[in-house]
Amino acid sequence: MNRKIVIIGGVAGGASAAARLRRLNEQDEIVMFERGEHVSFANCGLPYYIGESINSREKLFLQTPEGIRARFNIDVRVFHEVTEIVRDQKLVRFRNVLTGEAGEILYDILILSPGARPVVPPIPGIAEAGNLFTLRNIPDTDRIKAYVDDKQPKHATVIGGGFIGLEMAENLRERGLEVTLIDRGRQLLNPLDPEMARIIEDHFKLNGVELRLSEGVEAIEQGGQYLRLSSGGELRTDMIILAIGVAPENGLARDCGLDLGFAGAIKVNASLQTSDPHIYAVGDAIEVKDRNHGFATMVSLAWGANRQGRLAADHINGRAISYDGALGSAIIKTFALTAAVTGNNEKTLKSIGVPYESIHIHPNSHAGYYPGATPIAMKLLFNPHTGAIYGAQAVGAAGVDKRIDVIATAIRGNLLVNELADIELTYAPPYSSAKDPVNMAGYVASNVMDGLVSLMQWHEVDKFTAGGGLLIDVRDAVELLAGNIPGSVNIPLSELRERLDEIPRDRELAVSCQVGLRGYIAARMLTQHGYKVKNVDGGYKTYSVMAADSRGTNSEPTASAETGVAAETEATDTLTAGGGNENNSAGSQLFLDACGLQCPGPIRKVYETVNSMQEGQQLEIEATDFGFAADIKQWCLSTNNTLQSVDVSAGKVKALLRKGLGQQTGEKPSAPASADKDGTTMIVFSGDLDKTIASFIIASGAAAMGKQVTMFFTFWGLNVLRKGEASAVKKKGLDKMFGMMMPQGTRKLPLSRMNMGGLGARLIRHTMGRKNVDSLEVLMHEALKAGVKLIACTMSMDIMGIKQEELIAGVDYGGVASYLGAAGDSGVNLFI
Repeated sequence: MNRKIVIIGGVAGGASAAARLRRLNEQDEIVMFERGEHVSFANCGLPYYIGESINSREKLFLQTPEGIRARFNIDVRVFHEVTEIVRDQKLVRFRNVLTGEAGEILYDILILSPGARPVVPPIPGIAEAGNLFTLRNIPDTDRIKAYVDDKQPKHATVIGGGFIGLEMAENLRERGLEVTLIDRGRQLLNPLDPEMARIIEDHFKLNGVELRLSEGVEAIEQGGQYLRLSSGGELRTDMIILAIGVAPENGLARDCGLDLGFAGAIKVNASLQTSDPHIYAVGDAIEVKDRNHGFATMVSLAWGANRQGRLAADHINGRAISYDGALGSAIIKTFALTAAVTGNNEKTLKSIGVPYESIHIHPNSHAGYYPGATPIAMKLLFNPHTGAIYGAQAVGAAGVDKRIDVIATAIRGNLLVNELADIELTYAPPYSSAKDPVNMAGYVASNVMDGLVSLMQWHEVDKFTAGGGLLIDVRDAVELLAGNIPGSVNIPLSELRERLDEIPRDRELAVSCQVGLRGYIAARMLTQHGYKVKNVDGGYKTYSVMAADSRGTNSEPTASAETGVAAETEATDTLTAGGGNENNSAGSQLFLDACGLQCPGPIRKVYETVNSMQEGQQLEIEATDFGFAADIKQWCLSTNNTLQSVDVSAGKVKALLRKGLGQQTGEKPSAPASADKDGTTMIVFSGDLDKTIASFIIASGAAAMGKQVTMFFTFWGLNVLRKGEASAVKKKGLDKMFGMMMPQGTRKLPLSRMNMGGLGARLIRHTMGRKNVDSLEVLMHEALKAGVKLIACTMSMDIMGIKQEELIAGVDYGGVASYLGAAGDSGVNLFI
């Protein structure tokens, strides 16, 4: 029996269904209606044709109506819009959009594939904006490209920070336009969690795209030339791309009484049938289930539309099928970086209230010793009790796609998170590492599942340190020049075993390193020595991404209008002298190849190289770690060197710095500008509790006002800095006697008056707690966190037999010159 199958809409879902229907049944009559001219085209490639990465319009067409007719014997009717579905008659009414001619056709089975339309909000002035565009199809593409080609706009505004918005921003930037991207949300790319999206945001800024997040457009004025913003400002622009999202084309379904669901999408069952079993629906217009948790959602992606079209055709022909939902696997190119995601993000898991754990790792795309290795930031989410994998995200310059694809396959195959370590993946140095990033994610997650380590997430760190927790940074000291977590104390991993006596057992404890590995080693070490400790997940590299807004640089590079990046110099090979700069009279320009080095490798190499350079000499660095762009800014700021340019191109970060603060060799040094003496110094001579409390209250207040505060502890004041527990330090008789006679740490300090054998000190502490006044120990921690410098007088330490091992972490050591140097820059000097 021949059936008449009518398909409304082509492109991914409709065209896939039509081709599969014909391959399964040669006798059925198949009619496809398409409102536009093109029935099968690469809609995901449209932004790249506008940006001229795709140089031929014809390459966008996958099939022509004539080709479909000839190959599949399908009646393709382009420029025909379906206007009504009459379900009780199984009839479809249509009209020719060119001639207005109307008609109708009966069907046995109907497939809806109408897609989704761009959302156009009712912004005042939007209808009068002749330079405003949305992007959905070939005609939209032609209009945008013609406008850019013919009008040659200088500035474009993209409204919307999703996939289409980012792709359009990138491609317009590649065409040489200045681009501003506006989004009401606090981040770009909502499928990513904020710490992963921030990497993309920083990369867009590095490529010259202005981002205005948490910003909206209140009105469009002067025909689209001015945007009035929700912040109260205005933006002048030459063209506008509106890409704030899509809505399902549900008009036909709604008007004929089919059930609608999430966001107005067409409800379907696992066989892709609507509430009318004779009508199927596929593609961007339908409601789907989240594959992990079963809640209703919309996933407007090409894979789903293609798969659904094929499955609907299978079911129509009697094959047993079940569409069980979507993971939402997606990927996007963003200049030199790629971002990809599969499954649920952390925001979703929080909103539905399921238990989860997340891990962050920063592996290389392939073996670091093979040229071209670049870091990947990966996040994995899983159930900490069952090991079920919920989702993953990755951002990097290479290798992102295959890692997320493997994890998507693992989720589909119901693998548990520890089984990721057991997947045997291909390996050769140009392609991967012996432990692939997917394996590494499995190892780290297994450590969490097995109780070998407890994690602290990036967003928990500041609250932890503010609450009095002790955070130990186990990186080497040179790494801290590129930044560190405020309030952390540095004990390098190689010294940790020998300095265990410095670590109190009565405080909450966490450890951190650069990416999490050394932190894990430190956490295991401390745990086995009886400490309860957490490791900062992803290390400083993950934390610093979200703290980056507070970073500065002593010489901010500027982006050119044409390329969006700072001036680029020609790279040579390894560490070599280059022709460089005619004005570089301090010596030849050096080149440092840091490509393939995992953070903190590039910064270490820069530190070593700059130490051997002359003042004023230039160093050009190439690195494949995109975090290096931010690290080198902070390093130059911390070390008083001048960052002259930062450029991101061809998958690399290129930086040019000059040793020193911009002064060229041969120039006469300029007289220093007279600076206000705005510091505060204190000599803390007393070891009394009440005077010490007053000292730290004053110090914290001065630091809060932006002053540089130095506290010089001498004689009895050294007892304030002593640890609360006795340290295993060998002393001679007199030194040992002094130690026994003096208070052991802040808890033993007496009051200057009314001490009453220690009762007065306990009473003061009790009263402070009742009045919600911070204890001395909290005041000291907050002072260190605020940058107050504590100096122990080495001469007094020697006289009183106090060793460095007996003092708390975070203390510097110096003599009278250290105090006088600080006092010379201070407007306030106190003796307590």
